[in-house]
Amino acid sequence: MSNAAKSFVPSWFVRQDIDGFFGLALDNFIQILVILSLCQGVLQFPPNIIYGRILPGVAISLIVGNFYYSWLAYKQSKKEQRDDLTALPYGINTISIFAYIFLVMLPVRLDALANGATSQAAAELAWQAGLVACLGSGLIEFGGAFVVDRLRKFTPRAALLSTLAGIALTFISMGFFLRTYAHPIVALIPFGVILLTYYGNVKFVIPGGLLAVILGTILAWLTGLSTWDGTQFNGAIAPIGFHVPNLAIGALWQERAILLSYFSIILPMGLFNLIGSLQNLESAEAAGDRYPAAPCLAANGIGTIFAAMFGSCFPTTIYIGHPGWKEMGARIGYSALNGVVMGLFCLSGTIGLLSFFIPIDSGMAIVLWIGIVIVTQSFTATPIKHAPAVVIGLFPGIAAYSALVAKTALRAAGLGTPTSPFSPELIPVFEQSDTYITGAFALEQGAIFSATILAAITVSIIEREFGQAALWSLVGAVLSWVGLLHSYQWTIGDTAISLGWGVGAPWAVSYTLLAILFCYAQWQKKLNS
Repeated sequence: MSNAAKSFVPSWFVRQDIDGFFGLALDNFIQILVILSLCQGVLQFPPNIIYGRILPGVAISLIVGNFYYSWLAYKQSKKEQRDDLTALPYGINTISIFAYIFLVMLPVRLDALANGATSQAAAELAWQAGLVACLGSGLIEFGGAFVVDRLRKFTPRAALLSTLAGIALTFISMGFFLRTYAHPIVALIPFGVILLTYYGNVKFVIPGGLLAVILGTILAWLTGLSTWDGTQFNGAIAPIGFHVPNLAIGALWQERAILLSYFSIILPMGLFNLIGSLQNLESAEAAGDRYPAAPCLAANGIGTIFAAMFGSCFPTTIYIGHPGWKEMGARIGYSALNGVVMGLFCLSGTIGLLSFFIPIDSGMAIVLWIGIVIVTQSFTATPIKHAPAVVIGLFPGIAAYSALVAKTALRAAGLGTPTSPFSPELIPVFEQSDTYITGAFALEQGAIFSATILAAITVSIIEREFGQAALWSLVGAVLSWVGLLHSYQWTIGDTAISLGWGVGAPWAVSYTLLAILFCYAQWQKKLNS
C-alpha cells in the first residue's frame, strides 16, 4: 500500500450530508409521530410512560445504531480508499410498531382491564409486554446475523430488490403521493424542489432538502394547513425537560412469559426485520456500497436489545432507501448527526413541540423521492432479462397495501367494532365487483417472504434452473404450512397472521405441486441435454 493510500482519511461530513440528515431525520420523525399517536390514542399510555420511558429508550437505540453505521462507513471508506461511500440508514422499524401495538400490547391491556386492573396498571403491563416483544426481536436478529449471509448468496438480486421496490412503491411512496395531491399548495412545491435538485442538478443557495422543508413549512402556515392552537401548544411543551434513560431489566423479567405467549408474533417480526435488513444490504451493494452482512445485522439486533433494555417497545433496523441517500450525495456524517439530533429531541421531550410547528407535508417529498429511487434501482441494478421477476416481486407489496386500504375503508364505514366486527360475510360483497379480497389478505401475511420467493422462482425459470425453482417452491410450502406465509384469521377490526401446524394447507399444497412441476421441467431439461 502506498504512503498516499495509508494517509487517506475520509471526510466525516460533507455538504450533502445535510440533505441526507433531513431525509433520514424526517423518516425517523414520522415513526416517532406514529408511536406518539398510537401510544396515546390506542393504548392510552400516560405521559410518564411515553416521554419518561419509551422515548428515552428510542433515543438510546438511535444513538447507538446511527453512530455504529457512521463508524462502519468511515472504516469501510478508509479500507477501500474511497470518499463516496454512504453510511447505511438506520431507524425504527415501521411494521413492528403496528404489529407490537395491535397484536401484543393492546391485547395485554384489554385483558388486564377485563380482569379489573386500573388504566394505569393495564398500561404498565402493556408496556412491559412490548419490551419483551422488542427484546425477542432483537435476539432473533442478533442470532440470525451469523447465518443469513448464506441466504444472501443463494437469493437472486432481483428477488431481494423487487421486494423492497414493492414496499417502496406502496407503503412509502403511494401514501405520500396521495397526501401530496390532498394538500397540493403545500406539498407540490417541495416535491418540485426535490426533483430539480436530484434529477435536474439545479443548485440552490441552500441544500435542496433543507429548502424543501422550509418552503413546505411556510406554505403550511400561510395556507392554514397548520394553525395555532393554544391547547395543543401547551400539550406539546408540557413534557419538555431532560428525561434520563433508565434500565428496564426488572420490567423485562416480570413479563418474561410474554416471550412464549406471543412467540407467534415475535418470531415472524424478528424474521421480517432480519430478511428486510438483508435486502437493504443488497440494495446498498447494488448502489455501489458493499457492507459485511454479519456485523451489520448483529448491530441491528444489539440496537433493538438496547431499545428494550432502556424502555422502548419498538425494534430498530437498517432502513430501506440507501440508494436514495447515496444519490443525494450523503456520505458518513448524516447518520451520526441524525442519531444526535433525534436522540436529543427524544431525551428532551421536545419532539412534540417539533411536530406542532413542522407538518409532515413540508418534508415528505424527500421520502417520496427515496421511494422512487428504490423502485428504479430494482430494474436498473438487475439484468434486463430478470425484469419479469422484478415485476412479479412487486405484486405482494401492492396486494398488502390494497388490503390495508380496503380494511381502512371498512373501518371508515363503521365496521371493525365489537358490535360490527369484520367477518367472512364481507367476502361475497367484494367478489361481486370482481375484487378477490381474500387473495389480498393472503398476500398481506408474509408479503416480504412471498415477494422474495415468487421473484426467485421467476429468476430460476428464466435461467432454466428448474431445480432451484423447485427448492424455492418448497420453501414457500414449508412457510405456508406453519402459517408464516398467507394464513390469516379474522379479528374484530383486522385480518391477522394465523400460526399453527397445517393452518396454511391450501397454499402449502399448491407450492408443493409447483415444486413437482418444476422437477418435471428439470427432468425434461436433462433428457434434452
